[in-house]
Parts: sequence; C-alpha cells; structure tokens
Amino acid sequence: MAQEHTSVLLNESIELLNIKNNGIYVDCTLGRAGHSAEILKKIDQGHLYAIDQDEEAIAISRKKLEIISSNFTILEGNFADIKVLLSLKGVKKVDGILYDLGVSSPQFDKAERGFSYRFDSELDMRMDQKNTKITAKDVVNSYDEKQLAEIFFKYGDEKFSWNIARKIVEQRQIKEIKTTFELVNIIKECLPQKILKQKKHPAKKVFQALRIYINNELEVLKRSLSNSLELLNPGGVIAVITFHSLEEKIIKDIFKTKTISKEDKFLSKLPVFMETKKDFELIIKRPILPQEEELEKNRRAHSAKLWAIRKVGE
Repeated sequence: MAQEHTSVLLNESIELLNIKNNGIYVDCTLGRAGHSAEILKKIDQGHLYAIDQDEEAIAISRKKLEIISSNFTILEGNFADIKVLLSLKGVKKVDGILYDLGVSSPQFDKAERGFSYRFDSELDMRMDQKNTKITAKDVVNSYDEKQLAEIFFKYGDEKFSWNIARKIVEQRQIKEIKTTFELVNIIKECLPQKILKQKKHPAKKVFQALRIYINNELEVLKRSLSNSLELLNPGGVIAVITFHSLEEKIIKDIFKTKTISKEDKFLSKLPVFMETKKDFELIIKRPILPQEEELEKNRRAHSAKLWAIRKVGE
C-alpha cells in the first residue's frame, strides 16, 4: 500500500522563506502539496505558483489546495522552465522559491511507476510519463557496457558499476530485462556478501543512478536554479531541500559563486575591513538537518538537508 507523502523539513523551510502576506511564491516541486499548502495558508493577499510534471500529483494536489484558498496557480511542466512558465502568467519577479528535490513517496510506493526496488513492476522511472520517452527498461536493454557503467558510477557512486554493467549485457542477450526485480537480482549477483549483508538495499545506488539519468535531474536543477536567482525580488529567498551528494554539490557551487566575490580573498588579507558588494547572501552558513523527532517519523528525512540563499536588499 502506498504511504502518504510527508514533507521533509516542512517548518524549517517555511520559516526560512520568511513569507509575506502579499508575496508571490513558487513551489518548484508541488508533489502532494505539503509545502504548498503551508505557503498558501500564509498569503491571503499574495499568490502561489506551483510547478509539477506529474499529472496524478497535480490532480490530487489541486483538490487539497482548493480547500485552503484560491490564491494559487498550478503550472504543468518541468521546473527547468520556471522563467518561461511564470512569464506566460505575466510574472517577472517573485519573493520566494522552494525546491524539495527527489521523488515523492507516492511515486516510489506506486509499483507501476517503476521507481522502486521494493516492488516488482516494469522498469520505468520517468517523472514525466507524457513527455519523457526513454525509460529505465530502454536504457538497461540498449546501452552498451561502458555507457551503463558510467551511469552507475557517475550518478550512483556504485563501486561495482563495471561488474553490474557486464552482467546486464550478458543477461539481456538471453532474455530482455523487463522488471525491477529482474534488475535487482542481477545487481545482487554482482556484489560481495559483505555488501549484501549491509542494511542499505544493494540496488539503491543503481536505481538512483538510472532515475537521475532518465530524468536529467542534475542539469535540470542547474538550469532551474540559475533562472530562479534571476527571478528574486530584493529580500527574496530560495530554499532547497536536497537528498544526496550530487544535488548538494550543485547547490554549494552555485550558492558559493553567488555569495563570494572575486575580491573577497584579496580583501580579507588587508589590515582594515572592506565590505564588497554582493547581490546574494547565505541565510544559514551550514545546511539545516532534520530533528530527531522527524527522523523517527519519516524515513525519507534521513538524508535531507536544507539550504537557503537571499537576494540582498530590503
């Protein structure tokens, strides 16, 4: 049975956004509207724009938000296109943007979506089933050994990537690899006992790698963040919840570029303090982690980290 999605770091992210009653806010990852609902409650005179490419998530979330207020618009599409999607609605600037990255629990827990190694279903892993053509099954059955190994290592940090890729190529020559469990069994055959005995599921890294690759998640995030920074009003905030190191690196690199000027290193050596002009500042020096209480209630929260940046002004 699919579990209800529980938004991670909900209170902390809403607090960092510092929501104004008449502000314009964007939830780039609508999902099941956990964060969107809390934002909407705080903007009687403002407006919320929520982005998602999952038709089922949009239908469910729309009903949930309508109970709270009519001050929202759902934009169907990829958050990489945030500027275009907002521009079509006449919106050029906003006061806050939220990202809750990764796959929502209902997507993981719905077997037919093919995201999870916990259910036996056809390999799919597309977040946008309408516009994304290539599936995990296509990749596993058509990419060569080198391509597969590179995907598993680059996006999943899988140390046994070559072993797994070689085994996949061998097995698909006998029979097409169609389901999640078929792929899980192949992965298990390639791993030593010490890995198989660990608490973490042996297929986790490969499944993560395939999902990130198929949905082009990292490039989409880079593009979206760059556009989001341009959309902020003075005093506006971007809050991002990440779930793995690849996302973290992108956030750290982009935030660092925007908050540290080229002159900072030189000026820090001078005997007198000289302030440099910056367009953005970090709200928190280190990412916020979930509290123990949240970790006990929500297993998805264990790898979550919250980051935030603010446009200087006001």
